[in-house]
Amino acid sequence: MTASGTPTTAEDLRGAGLRVTAARVALLETVRDGDHLGVEAIASGVRDRVGHISLQAVYEALHALTAAGLVRRIEPAGSPARFEGRVGDNHHHIVCRSCGALADVDCAVGEAPCLTASDDRGFSIDEAEVVYWGTCPDCSTGLS
Repeated sequence: MTASGTPTTAEDLRGAGLRVTAARVALLETVRDGDHLGVEAIASGVRDRVGHISLQAVYEALHALTAAGLVRRIEPAGSPARFEGRVGDNHHHIVCRSCGALADVDCAVGEAPCLTASDDRGFSIDEAEVVYWGTCPDCSTGLS
């Protein structure tokens, strides 16, 4: 742990049972520093930090980090997958229909993690995924 008590990226990887490599550290830091990045942007960020990495290695690392719960994969309908480092709080997203901008949205009603359905049909709910669609402020001004 760092002096502030916050685990380092390497400690997060170890804690999730993953081998610590320069590429995984760079990838996790790139995702955490980014804003709903696509695979190409993540690969570029990793290359800026550690040099060459293949796109296949990025996909494999993203799969491992997602499975370990260190990264969240978001795939709005009609869009390529994007990844974020905000995990574990079951927040939602809003997507612009025009430019594809994507932003976090905290639970609208009730307490996080928004797991109270009007009718759970007997399911034991452990996650809710909501995607709001609309037009972002930048695109809205172009429509006026």
